[in-house]
Amino acid sequence: MPMPQAGDQAPAFQLPDQDGTPVSLAQFAGRSVVLYFYPKDNTPGCTVEACGFRDEHSALEAAGAVVLGVSADSTASHRKFATRFNLPFPLLADVDHTLSEAYGVWGEKSLYGRKFLGITRATFLIGPDGVLKQVWPKVKVNGHVAEVLAALKGEAPAADGAEKKPAAKKAPAGKKVAAAKKAPAGKTVSAGKTAVAKKAPAKKAVPAAKATRAAKKPAAAKKAPVAKKPAAVKKAPATKKPGAGKKTAPAKKSVATKKASRK
Repeated sequence: MPMPQAGDQAPAFQLPDQDGTPVSLAQFAGRSVVLYFYPKDNTPGCTVEACGFRDEHSALEAAGAVVLGVSADSTASHRKFATRFNLPFPLLADVDHTLSEAYGVWGEKSLYGRKFLGITRATFLIGPDGVLKQVWPKVKVNGHVAEVLAALKGEAPAADGAEKKPAAKKAPAGKKVAAAKKAPAGKTVSAGKTAVAKKAPAKKAVPAAKATRAAKKPAAAKKAPVAKKPAAVKKAPATKKPGAGKKTAPAKKSVATKKASRK
């Protein structure tokens, strides 16, 4: 059977849970029901999904919903699965896959080249009036419970199975977005863009110490060395007057003259 869509009346059902207790859709009239179908107990993906509903069970109940899991496993298998992982909600045993067919999730599957019949993972959100509010036909386990909870709170998109677009990543705080590279000078940029001449590289900053020295007044120009006065010309030795050499010894006075002078 084709899978029912949002706006359709949810197919009625009554199946035993892990304890053998009959569970029907009618008994939850006036409340929202999260009916999720999974392939098999104790398999990796199914375990992650079940534990996700378990971890958010209180929040789901606070939003006014009842959670019901469904697979083609027996009640005994469901009991072991629920006990092992402390699942607080009913697991319905759809052994003859009647309910799975009614919701369009039973069909041919393929695994490692082998084809077989089984349940396709899907979730249905049934409103308090018994009408389907939202359908997830191909469930991805990670983040699925959050999607269901958001839908219950009216935060999910209206389209069936629609995925939220990821929000655009914001640039890290404090970091400026890198400016577009300027085209090299002289080269023409592709159509629609104007070439921008490269700016001359900025001069390197002068270190503080050097800047201080640069600020000092330039050293006074060295004075030209004072020209040395030329050495005085040595006077030529005076020419000796002829005869001026050795003084001539005075002539000895005669004895007579001496006597005369004494007188």
